[in-house]
Amino acid sequence: MAKGFNGRGFGGMGGGMNMNMMKQVQKMQQDMAKMQEELAAKTYTAAAGGGVVTAEVNGKHQVVGVTIDPEAVDPDDVEMLQDMVVAAVNEAMRIAEADAADSMSRITGGLGLGM
Repeated sequence: MAKGFNGRGFGGMGGGMNMNMMKQVQKMQQDMAKMQEELAAKTYTAAAGGGVVTAEVNGKHQVVGVTIDPEAVDPDDVEMLQDMVVAAVNEAMRIAEADAADSMSRITGGLGLGM
């Protein structure tokens, strides 16, 4: 028989995880499911161009709204408007992702089990 293996588990652990550890894992799974539901219900808003363009995304990383101030619409510079929309959407996505990562780290306690 290999050293450290006694037929009941590795290193004499008595067959694997104990009941307390199993309960902790189950609680973490429940907490993660709840957190994912809460994140999905949230919305995140970011602006670009001094606030003339705003984008709103949900916790599922879907764009749910874009608002453009009429002052930002310049037919001779559509490219700038497009850039502002992209910037606002990207920033809203970044905020949503940071919130998800923060929520995950609170649940996992820094175990490095990120999303």
